[in-house]
Amino acid sequence: MGNNHLTENTTPMREANGSPRRAQAVRVLLALCLLPPLFSLACSANRRPATAPVTAKAPLQRGTASWYGPSFQGHRTASGERYDMQGYTAAHPSLAFGTLVEVRNVQNGRSVKVRVNDRGPFTHKRIIDLSYAAAQQIGAIAPGTATVEIFLAPPGENTPEASRYTVQVAAFSEGDRAEALRRELTSMYPETVVLSDETWHRVQVGIFDDRARAEDLRRELAAIGLSSIVVAAR
Repeated sequence: MGNNHLTENTTPMREANGSPRRAQAVRVLLALCLLPPLFSLACSANRRPATAPVTAKAPLQRGTASWYGPSFQGHRTASGERYDMQGYTAAHPSLAFGTLVEVRNVQNGRSVKVRVNDRGPFTHKRIIDLSYAAAQQIGAIAPGTATVEIFLAPPGENTPEASRYTVQVAAFSEGDRAEALRRELTSMYPETVVLSDETWHRVQVGIFDDRARAEDLRRELAAIGLSSIVVAAR
């Protein structure tokens, strides 16, 4: 009975010990089979997706820009607005009124943002007419024209706004005339000055943080027969 007892209990123990070994062997084989796909997936996950090369923003147009100034001051533009030579505006043959563009002088790299509110220039050799202030910012006043590139400005951007104002009584190409007018006005308005650049000698009165105060002075000058305009102080 002792032998039978040993025989009956030994065989199940072998089977019990053998089954886990077979199961472990199967698991090892499955793991080895799965390793290559897992490594492949890991590599794919870590591989960075290809990106398109960054390219510079292409200009909308390239050509010659000109400017227009005092002789057009206060005249109606094609959009119906009054032309302000100290504003940041431009005339363009076809862009919709209100379009904001950046104009870059390719010769010196200087740029300015302007809002289209007029039509022109009326010559096939020029692509945009800038206001006096805009042309001054990119260094186009003295030469009269400049080779430029035009870019559409990003949405939400605005043209520069004036923070201070002055009343401009006149702008002369001759400095002597500007100085003579300054002397006449100084007795009543001691703050009268002449500001000159390469082209114009501007007679201006006062500096104001509030445009309404500048407009009051403009009306005061109009009452004594002097036509003037409120412009951004420089």
